[in-house]
Amino acid sequence: MQENRISAAARLGITVERMPRHIAIIMDGNGRWATQRGLPRFQGHKQGARTVEKIVDYCVDLGLECLTLYSFSMQNWKRPKLEVSFLMQLYTRYLVGIRKTLKEHNVRLVHLGRTAKLPPKLVRELHKTVEITSKYTGMTLALALNYGSREEIVDGVKKICLDCIDGKLNAEQIDENIINNSLYTASLPDPDLLIRTSNEKRISNFLLWQLSYAEFYITEVLWPDFTPQDIDKAIIEYSKRERRIGDIKPSVV
Repeated sequence: MQENRISAAARLGITVERMPRHIAIIMDGNGRWATQRGLPRFQGHKQGARTVEKIVDYCVDLGLECLTLYSFSMQNWKRPKLEVSFLMQLYTRYLVGIRKTLKEHNVRLVHLGRTAKLPPKLVRELHKTVEITSKYTGMTLALALNYGSREEIVDGVKKICLDCIDGKLNAEQIDENIINNSLYTASLPDPDLLIRTSNEKRISNFLLWQLSYAEFYITEVLWPDFTPQDIDKAIIEYSKRERRIGDIKPSVV
């Protein structure tokens, strides 16, 4: 992984210290991509899934420690039933089909979100893929599926409350680390860089706690058209940012 980071940094003309460890992406624009081409929305989602495969492979080559993809929010259940049904089937097939690639690249899959409401077959394949890859030591691919950040924080607060009731914690012990460890992302570093496609400028209930010090990169490119070259542009832009994180001097984290 470190060799990949060094190689990628040299190719991009930046120092390895300026390479992000964790990139989070809000993948937006599948429906618009299809509409612009006179296609049904599901064709945009199919093309978006192909883009996911390319970007995951490329982020492995970059030596990223973690890539988080916002795939389906809890608010997305409001979409038309046929579209949601297609997406659930697409995710199920993806979770099966990606196993070979994850094994080849030593990529660990983790799930961010609730499994409630997800179809049983999808939940089974999700758990199976997470289990199969749990010992892999390369990049972590975090799939935010049926995810909402406010809901994540609520679940985390409930966990902390139960620990207090059980006597494992008291109120004076609760700090940032306790909260971090109660979230779905407990095993992950915070994102350094957030990318959102299709020129949308919202966080959309995504990683509200974890994005506190992330750099944002907005692109007009629709997700199905997003390429490794667009990742390069985002990283180069990120490398130019002065990351003070509350301090006076720039900080590299």
